[in-house]
Amino acid sequence: MDIAQRAADVHDEFLRTDHLKSNLKGRSIKGGIVTLSAQAIKLASTILSTAILARLLTPSDFGLVAMITAVTGLLSSLKDAGLATPTIQRAEISHAQVSNLFWINVGVSAVFTLLVAAAAPLIVWLYRSPQLLPLTLALAVTFFIDGLSVQHLALLSRQMKFASLARIEVGALLFGQLAGIGCAAAGCGAWSLVAATLATSLCGMVLAWSTSRWRPQMPKRGSGTRPLVSFGASLTAANSLSYLVRNVDNFLIGRMYGATTVGLYSRAAALLRRPVDQLLGPVTAVVQPTLSRLQNEPERYRRTFMQLFEFIALVALPVTGAMAALARPVVLVLLGPKWEAAAVLFAAFSIVTLYSPLACSAFWIFESQGRGWDMFRSNSYLSTLAIISFVVGLPFGAAGVALSFSISGLLVRLPILFHIAGGKGPVTRKDLWLGFLRHLWLWPVVYFSTRCMLHFCPQLPPFLQILVAMPVGLACAAAFVLVYPPQRRVAARLWETVKSVIVARSAEARK
Repeated sequence: MDIAQRAADVHDEFLRTDHLKSNLKGRSIKGGIVTLSAQAIKLASTILSTAILARLLTPSDFGLVAMITAVTGLLSSLKDAGLATPTIQRAEISHAQVSNLFWINVGVSAVFTLLVAAAAPLIVWLYRSPQLLPLTLALAVTFFIDGLSVQHLALLSRQMKFASLARIEVGALLFGQLAGIGCAAAGCGAWSLVAATLATSLCGMVLAWSTSRWRPQMPKRGSGTRPLVSFGASLTAANSLSYLVRNVDNFLIGRMYGATTVGLYSRAAALLRRPVDQLLGPVTAVVQPTLSRLQNEPERYRRTFMQLFEFIALVALPVTGAMAALARPVVLVLLGPKWEAAAVLFAAFSIVTLYSPLACSAFWIFESQGRGWDMFRSNSYLSTLAIISFVVGLPFGAAGVALSFSISGLLVRLPILFHIAGGKGPVTRKDLWLGFLRHLWLWPVVYFSTRCMLHFCPQLPPFLQILVAMPVGLACAAAFVLVYPPQRRVAARLWETVKSVIVARSAEARK
């Protein structure tokens, strides 16, 4: 077999998806287990590294980096130009099309690197902080590095190679965390966080290229890339609004209250969002290609989506309810006594966890159905309302911003998102609302039972308070699930799925 034929076979291996439909459920379940396991490792390592860095660095160190990302966050959302999703979502795609998308990613990433570097003096002027200049120039390099691996990772996801993706993510994260901790121990201050980001990006790129055997060809005209770029542009515009919102608050608080306050605010937000993100990340990685393969089977699509949607609710709401109740001891254990002021911010953000997992799930509908315009329209409304909530809460300090954002999300932004997402396709608005409301009660059950338990042990050290109170809250959630039929049915389906995977793995092991 000549070199050209071998190369064609490799390309065909990464582009074909017909063979995946024969055992789509099994692949999805196994992929979910692999990615959830990887996320458990990532969450544990992130918690440990955060605890270490919080004791080696100051809130001001974290605040300096958060001030930079508040300005560059918009470009971060644009760095893949939305071109990973078309590669995953399209039923048919050619090697020439993916290669063209690769070179577009490289070009966009190079331009963004230059833009961030050119914007460094502006960032210094905005915050009146000269030490931000070299930090910004160093972080600019990550844009180019990340752009080199967008299509390699998208092709691995298209083929549902979740174990490979998990190894890349875990390896890159651990490498970056070790680099950051090493620099912090050496007294590098805010540069430790920059080093961690650079090391993570570089390691992720190297692992992606070494794992994926796909290699791009030179750009080619007339390959039908324009529709993919158009779809990617819609997703990029939508995602840019989401990332803009996630950084506008840091910018406003940093501008008005300084690096220390934004450091406390950004760490409190990250501590609460991280468990949710660590759950949603692997599930999204599995759901997106799975639902994309079911576009032409409406009933199967709806059934698969709703099972995943309710699984997210059943798991996320109790966990985040417990985290909200344990705001102060969690902050003291993970970040240390000098971060105690972040506890009130952590508590204010807790309302976000009432709806954010299911709001994120609604975006699976847009991506898997190729509804780029609806996604952009939704994010336009949600982003505008979120920014308004930041401005409304800003006079009341960082806690006011967090509380205003959280409450408006539950009462205003979520209904708008459900209305648009459920307006087309197999999943209706009624499906989304029922899936949310029937599980909503788990959050207050866990929250109030955990808080009540804390009142009986106020003198215990923070770690023991968590150890005593959290099991009580989760036990109350388990009791509620067993008594209430909708939760019981979802839990039963989840248990049956887990048992089927265990049986399948045991059979494979015996072979």
